[in-house]
Amino acid sequence: MKLEKEHAIPAPQARVWDALNDPEILRQAIPGCESVERLEDGSFRARVKIKVGPVGASFAGRLSFEDVDVPNGYKLNFEGQGGVAGYARGHASVRLRPDGSEATILAYEAHAQIGGKLAQVGARLIEGVAVKTSAAFFVAFSQIVGGGQAAPAT
Repeated sequence: MKLEKEHAIPAPQARVWDALNDPEILRQAIPGCESVERLEDGSFRARVKIKVGPVGASFAGRLSFEDVDVPNGYKLNFEGQGGVAGYARGHASVRLRPDGSEATILAYEAHAQIGGKLAQVGARLIEGVAVKTSAAFFVAFSQIVGGGQAAPAT
């Protein structure tokens, strides 16, 4: 599955960068997120509850970073296990660029593989949930980082 989108965040690039690397902000913005913890090596461990059609699970996962270019972006690698529900793993390229002095465009391209019971519910359903979850994240993230202002996806 591939997701690709750009979002305008109503905050300067440095603030957006800091927020993308703040476990508490991520916990608040990720739908269904129970915890996000920074590990000693700079990666994150997270626990997220999701529901895709009839399959619901709590996923424990890890996020690691490479090709970090402060404050312009990075490559994010992710993997999560949801017990009998299955697994998800993949990577995303995240790029930030200023949009004037008080806004930032966040562009991403994510590729994910899903296995187990989740894969059995169908690619369209999974993609629909991924798109909806991504949109909810960016609305919440924009409101947190932008001080209550939300910006539409571009």
